[in-house]
Amino acid sequence: MSHAAVATDKRPSTLRGASLPKWSPWAIAVGSVAVAVGIGLGAGLDSRIQWGLIAATLFVLGTFAIAARVEGKRQAKDRVATSVVWVAFLLAIVPLASLIWATVERGVKVLDVYFLTHSMGVVADSEVGGGIYHAILGSLEQVGLATAIGAPIGVLTAIYLVEYGRGNLARSITFFVDVMTGIPSIVAGLFILSLMLMWDMQPFGFAGSLALAILMMPVVVRSTEEMLKLVPNELREASLALGVPKWRTILKVVLPTAIGGITTGIMLAVARIAGETAPVLLLVFGNPFINANPFEGAQASLPLYIYQQYQQSQSSAAYDRAWAASLTLIAFVMILNLVARGIARWKAPKTGR
Repeated sequence: MSHAAVATDKRPSTLRGASLPKWSPWAIAVGSVAVAVGIGLGAGLDSRIQWGLIAATLFVLGTFAIAARVEGKRQAKDRVATSVVWVAFLLAIVPLASLIWATVERGVKVLDVYFLTHSMGVVADSEVGGGIYHAILGSLEQVGLATAIGAPIGVLTAIYLVEYGRGNLARSITFFVDVMTGIPSIVAGLFILSLMLMWDMQPFGFAGSLALAILMMPVVVRSTEEMLKLVPNELREASLALGVPKWRTILKVVLPTAIGGITTGIMLAVARIAGETAPVLLLVFGNPFINANPFEGAQASLPLYIYQQYQQSQSSAAYDRAWAASLTLIAFVMILNLVARGIARWKAPKTGR
């Protein structure tokens, strides 16, 4: 090989164009915030939301201008798309973080062991004291019974639609599931209430569970259906080729493969019904005393407790109890989501060799 060829091989490549450093988005963001603060102070804008929107606009425009000058318009468009995604994420996360911060700040005032282990009992809503033990017990029983009813029906319906459903019946079920997904919670409560009035029944916890199960089933059907569709058909075909019956293939192959996603869907459905107030208000009616029997007598629940305490907002004690109960409900939903994610990761199909 000649010396000219060696020199040509060692020549640096010129195909790579100029690019912005990795820290450039952070620098542009800091500059945008600084300029937005200056504009806000100069224009006399009191709202921090306006400052944030100005900073977001400047960040997107600044990213495009700088990237177009250094990297070219094609790469600038890609960076602008990424910037818009980040801005949208921050716009979505700010109100959520603000809500959680306000709930924690106001809820910790009375949230302690006494508050979690005592009921309202003979304490008036306007008085200091009392707790949410009766509401926690009622919510756990009502949501638990609703899950015991709604989850198996939802999973079995999804199995039918994916594995067996053909023709008009399957299309009709799919249509009604779509309709049920969007019905207001008050409609489910009114349906159960009409049955109670027909049979001259008094409010009790299980009636609320029935309404919550109606709201839960379409969510479970939809999530389970999507998880079952993700199971590769090759697994089904391999099992059937070995002479295994279809029902056993579903039980031993399909469901174990999708169990992580199915569990996550059920947990999310439970979190969705845990905060429903309208059906509980119609059917359970509320009770300041502890009632551990969901099949007899009025019963409390956390969403209904929050609503009833907030109605007494002229009392600072009731207002504090409402915020503490809200914080407890958020923690309950958060724990459910963490459990769902843990089960999904634990039961996820192993990849690799």
